[in-house]
Amino acid sequence: MSDSVESRVMGIIIGHGRGWCFTSKNFMEIGSEASVRKALSSLEKKQRIVRLTQGVYEYPKIHKRLGVVPPNILSVAKAIAEKNGVQIQPAGALAANIVGLSEQVPGKVVYLTEGPSKTVKIGNQVIIFKRAAKKVMIPAGTREGTLIEALKEIGKDHIDENTSKQIRIFLRSSSEEEVKDRLKFAPTWIRSAVYDALEISV
Repeated sequence: MSDSVESRVMGIIIGHGRGWCFTSKNFMEIGSEASVRKALSSLEKKQRIVRLTQGVYEYPKIHKRLGVVPPNILSVAKAIAEKNGVQIQPAGALAANIVGLSEQVPGKVVYLTEGPSKTVKIGNQVIIFKRAAKKVMIPAGTREGTLIEALKEIGKDHIDENTSKQIRIFLRSSSEEEVKDRLKFAPTWIRSAVYDALEISV
């Protein structure tokens, strides 16, 4: 492998800044997959980057006193999804936390995916990918998709004015057409809760 591939790969990594999670797919314009993989392997051996799991690396953040900072688990999950070419959707307590309906920071983060179910351990953190039905994944990657999963997590018996207020805040940048389109396969009670909060007529 030429040093130019390795130096160009490292240049892109530095450009994204510390904390960036990535795979060989992020460097395909530089050279062949084999040369990029070799470059990443070399950079890992030189301790310029860290290998988190198979095919996924990070340019780690460094704390002056504590040393290497643990990776952002959301960034890791996104990199794994990109590596596998699948869509993912935050679910469970993670979705509720993102939407602002829960202050709980889950020890295990759950993502729905159209890919195979699997569990990935990154240090002390665990990412669970759960295979979901195709119609559930239609709004994946959108704010509405995350909101649907957040509301499923808290349950229909816990919809109150505070929930409605948070729905309005979370979807403030969504149009009525986007909301209706992305919630068309959501459970009826979730559509009702969101429509009521946003004052959307059926």
